[in-house]
Amino acid sequence: MKSFFERASTKTLQWLVWVFVCLLIFVTYVSEDGWKQSGTYAVLHCIFYATLIYTNILVLFPRLYLTGKRTWYILSVIALIVVLGFVRGATYTWIYNNWFAQKHDHENMMQTIYACMISNVFIYVLSLIFRIAIAYFGLKKQTQEILLQKSQAELNLLKSQVQPHFLFNTLNNIYYESYREAPRTALLIERLSEIMRYFVDESPRQYVQLATEIRFLENYMALEQIRIRYGVHIRFSKECDTETKVPPMLLMTFVENVFKHGIDKTSPLNSVDISLSSDGTRLHFRTRNKLYNPTSDHASGFGIKNLRQRLRILYGNDFELETKVEGLYYTAYLSIPLNPSA
Repeated sequence: MKSFFERASTKTLQWLVWVFVCLLIFVTYVSEDGWKQSGTYAVLHCIFYATLIYTNILVLFPRLYLTGKRTWYILSVIALIVVLGFVRGATYTWIYNNWFAQKHDHENMMQTIYACMISNVFIYVLSLIFRIAIAYFGLKKQTQEILLQKSQAELNLLKSQVQPHFLFNTLNNIYYESYREAPRTALLIERLSEIMRYFVDESPRQYVQLATEIRFLENYMALEQIRIRYGVHIRFSKECDTETKVPPMLLMTFVENVFKHGIDKTSPLNSVDISLSSDGTRLHFRTRNKLYNPTSDHASGFGIKNLRQRLRILYGNDFELETKVEGLYYTAYLSIPLNPSA
């Protein structure tokens, strides 16, 4: 349960402070001057105090002191104290002579003005403390809002994790049920489940194991072959350390382009060559497929453009991305540095 001060806004707290100050001044003078005179001067005190404090913390301090104009700030504060002291002393004297005094007394006017100027010095010091207090409550309120947003984000994250895992469990149940009647369908369901788990658990990470990335590509290719009548003969050679770590979804674009542009669904002769190798310092990935649509420009698609942009962000200029047509075949090649610290 939050306390009142935690729930109240900074403006509300300031109003409460001024009401408290006004009541304190009233109680201090009411026994000697009566409730009418004490109430009048309590309100006037608060008005002049607030004028000095807020002029300093909202105008002079941010516009002069914080901008480096320290000399102008000091001169402005002195002028504010003097002018406000004169106006305050003259106002108190006039109100006293016209509202409360039985006989006008103008001799004490200058003494009242001097006293107001001296008290304004203390009010100025108080304004600095007041500013610190406002900043503290504002910062505390902001911190509470950030913590609340953080808690809400964590709650949303937990919700987002519960939903996919519920789906994974459902897919597993379907897998076990279909395994007895249609083992091939069960295998495809298993591959789909692994792909979805990859998207949820692995793709948000900065790096994943190459073995995980390879498994994702193999699952994707297996599901893509469902819609191809005669299937595809895929030669996927892997001559690399599968424990190596790479950014997720980096190799997917080439394989996706193969099934998008390099497959003839009516042909029984579809074949794709995919090779993945490393020389200890760099990873090399190459795809080669028959070009069934010579007028199609593989390299102009959004996939290759987005991949190139992502590679620039990850590696600067330390990468090779090459796509070319060699007769009736289309080849895509990628070379990236291995990151030992990944």
